[in-house]
Amino acid sequence: MSVKNITVFGAGLMGAGIAQVAAQNGFKVVLSDVTEKALQNGLQIIQKSLARVAKKRFAAVSGQEGDGEGAGWTREVLGNIKTGTDAGQAVSSSDLVVEAIVENLEIKRNLFGFLDRKADPRCIFASNTSSLSIGDIAGTCSAERLTRFGGFHFFNPVPAMKLVEVIKAQHTSQETFDTLVAVAKKMEKVPVSAKDTPGFITGRLLIPYMLEAIRMAERGDASPQDIDTAMELGAGYPMGPFKLLDLVGLDTTTFISNGWREKAERGEIPKELVAKIPMLQKLVDEGKLGRKTGQGFYNVSRYDGPQYRS
Repeated sequence: MSVKNITVFGAGLMGAGIAQVAAQNGFKVVLSDVTEKALQNGLQIIQKSLARVAKKRFAAVSGQEGDGEGAGWTREVLGNIKTGTDAGQAVSSSDLVVEAIVENLEIKRNLFGFLDRKADPRCIFASNTSSLSIGDIAGTCSAERLTRFGGFHFFNPVPAMKLVEVIKAQHTSQETFDTLVAVAKKMEKVPVSAKDTPGFITGRLLIPYMLEAIRMAERGDASPQDIDTAMELGAGYPMGPFKLLDLVGLDTTTFISNGWREKAERGEIPKELVAKIPMLQKLVDEGKLGRKTGQGFYNVSRYDGPQYRS
């Protein structure tokens, strides 16, 4: 199936980033959210990001000529993006819908159930979820749509991160999967294939890794700072687990691990991997959520890449 028109739901950092890379690579994009304010915020995110990309892309062209080419390229990309708050209208001519809204199963299911009645039967649906089951999200759609439903997991910041996890759920057709892979490649991303299992590839490895790091600190085996230093200098990781936790958000990590405990009860993953951790819960209860609040495992006075002050 050929994809030319993409609708992205959610104008936050992820949705705006997906819309941007799609528009940069020739797709016609509709960015949709529930309010005009959210859409304007999304467009501002895109404009700022495009300014950085243009500066780098046209760096070899000096003076006003380079500025002009960069401005022209930016206008061309923005010309590929339309916005709207009417969800039904947003998918009226869509070949692919990418959902990047709040990580809440019921809200996602409600959205897709509505869109299933509005979009062309041939339209592919995809969720950018990082932690929820694609099959669960797709549960409100028709049997026919289930064959055209997959996971399309980008990473933040989308314009800079090359990876996309393409998830083939139980009912996803090979044609749908192949189409999502082709779209990812046209967006200049590197797609990897994963089944619809908890966390797919990256989350399945990272969440238990981060939780075990907290358990080590909670037991007093080593300090968060020393664990981070060990993983950065000993294992070559660009960022240790506690810096990563603060970046991801301790509330987000807690939300994911809570959801995974339900999967553990069903035998999908070992229970010990996602057992509750008092140290983590205490920080969340105190509102110390990491970078977003200025406090987490580190006191963050300033963030410029992985630079923290403990």
